[in-house]
Amino acid sequence: RLSCIRNNIWLASCGVLSSGLAVLSSFGLMLFCGVPFVITVANAPFLILGVGVDDMFIMIASWEQSSRKKDKSSIKSLLAETYAEAALSVTITTLTDVLAFFIGSWTAFPSVRSFCLYTGTAFVFCYVYTMTFFGAVLVLNHKREQGNRHWLICMRVDVDKDQAENSCLYNACCIGSCSRQPSQPEGEHPMNVFFKKYYGPFVTNKWIKVLMVLLYGAYLGGSIYGCTQIREGIDLRNLANDASYVIPYYDDDDKYFSTYGPRVMVVITESVDYWNESVRLGIESCTQNLE
Repeated sequence: RLSCIRNNIWLASCGVLSSGLAVLSSFGLMLFCGVPFVITVANAPFLILGVGVDDMFIMIASWEQSSRKKDKSSIKSLLAETYAEAALSVTITTLTDVLAFFIGSWTAFPSVRSFCLYTGTAFVFCYVYTMTFFGAVLVLNHKREQGNRHWLICMRVDVDKDQAENSCLYNACCIGSCSRQPSQPEGEHPMNVFFKKYYGPFVTNKWIKVLMVLLYGAYLGGSIYGCTQIREGIDLRNLANDASYVIPYYDDDDKYFSTYGPRVMVVITESVDYWNESVRLGIESCTQNLE
């Protein structure tokens, strides 16, 4: 918003900070518990940021809707109404994500297991920080708005004073508009107006409904066809720990033996005395005969 009072830059920044705190808490706890850190875990912060920002927008939207319905002098009722509206959505999305990643931690691949443990734990911390830290930030930001304080320096803004003698730059920074009009304390967001007055009536038209059903049918058919064309392919280096001997093995295999066609592997199910020369010669003879 073009308003030095209603601007929510710090509120959005604290939402991103909440996701960062969740990542730090999760990584710290997992490292303290001795869970190996592999390179795939470095992708987890981006997932947490996406979910954390989504939860932030849900909380802000619920807060603004509640502020138009409830008594603005009662912060407790505003926060209670916000949690009543937003907490259910945030809880469901977090719960499904946590279950998905913790189920994935049952895999036999160590790197995938570590990734799922780090990410699932980070989702739990993200939920905790959203319900506690970000809720407190919402209240502090509301108190700042009630006091007509500037979003950046938190100094009180005199919106009732005639600003005609001030420059356009001063009015834009300290009032919110070059037109020398004071900032509006409340108002429906333009995005809400768009969806309520334009997008909603558009999608409820009967011909648009038919078109959407046809488009979804085409999308579903294309998705089913795409699933039948999926082929297995994965770099096995990404499924091993960083310090595993498997990584240099695959590097050398691709470098020296990638032109020799498919590999044939021999598995010995019993213990073998490799230091015994006669045993080694016997194994070599068996492999030569197999070749």
